[in-house]
Amino acid sequence: MSTIDTLTPLSFFANESIDTNTTVSNTKIHLLETGYQLLAYKGFSAVGIKQILDTAGVPKGSFYHYFASKEAFGEAIITHYFTRYKRRLDLIAEEDGSAQQKLYDYFQNWYDTQQHGCDHEKCLVVKLSAEVADISEPMREALHQGYQQTIDWLTAQVKAGWADGSIAKMDNISAESVAKRWYFAWLGASLIAKISQTTTPLSEVWQMTTTQLGR
Repeated sequence: MSTIDTLTPLSFFANESIDTNTTVSNTKIHLLETGYQLLAYKGFSAVGIKQILDTAGVPKGSFYHYFASKEAFGEAIITHYFTRYKRRLDLIAEEDGSAQQKLYDYFQNWYDTQQHGCDHEKCLVVKLSAEVADISEPMREALHQGYQQTIDWLTAQVKAGWADGSIAKMDNISAESVAKRWYFAWLGASLIAKISQTTTPLSEVWQMTTTQLGR
């Protein structure tokens, strides 16, 4: 299985082994994993701490040992998600092949994993972005930093593509602007696909992206 095959955008916890080098405890990881599944399925507001504890089989004292509040717990889930997501992006960047191919594979994976529905394994960030931006500043900021991290990675790939000649350079448009346009288009398409229950938004941005990549 290639790196890109494991990069289902929002299902990073599934089948993920615990990093033995981390100082984070198994109990904390278990709480984050359980919380991820519940929040991705029901949303942040609909899940209470009691449900998280009952599902995880963890006493209340353990929860508050690691998290000061439910909001802090939500922030930790988002931060942990993007930390692992960044590691996988770095692995893609290290693979052989042109920058164009790496970007193509990244967006193809996004397209493939989202077009059959935005279920709980795929759409945590899409779901939380719409839900918590106005109710939690720490969670909104964690999402913003995660988005920016991905945009930075895309920007680096665009620059690499211009350097190796695999991507045609656009006049008067910076690499960061190209990356933002793609990312914002894909994130918006994922949200609209969820609302419309169709794959049309994803198909449109997929065609736009492949054309701009010269594929």
